[in-house]
Amino acid sequence: MPRRIALTVPTFWSREGAGTAARIARLRRLAWIVDALGRIPGTRLRFGLNSVIGLAPAAGDAVLVLISLYIVWEARQLGLPRHKLTRMIGNVAVEGLLGVVPLLGDLLDVAWKANLRNIAIIEAHFAV
Repeated sequence: MPRRIALTVPTFWSREGAGTAARIARLRRLAWIVDALGRIPGTRLRFGLNSVIGLAPAAGDAVLVLISLYIVWEARQLGLPRHKLTRMIGNVAVEGLLGVVPLLGDLLDVAWKANLRNIAIIEAHFAV
């Protein structure tokens, strides 16, 4: 009688894995739009909608923090451990505190990019 060989399907091919990969890709696009959509000509500096939205004194920063917290919430839904979520919330807190400083905070947001940092944490967790 021939031996049975157990085949395992890689996670990224399974339904659950495909959903996870699609969610991470969607979050990556959101972070890219918010943090790095455009480029300052002649430099390596990238900026996103956060530079434009953040110009509105308090409401802009509140909207940006909510977008960033949405990424953290999605990471929680994906099952990231508490210590990684805490790091992500720390990134959002730094972004929020930098945004409080008028104009200078917007310039510092170009350098900090909390959403891209948080996406890097998610991708490192799932080894994407």
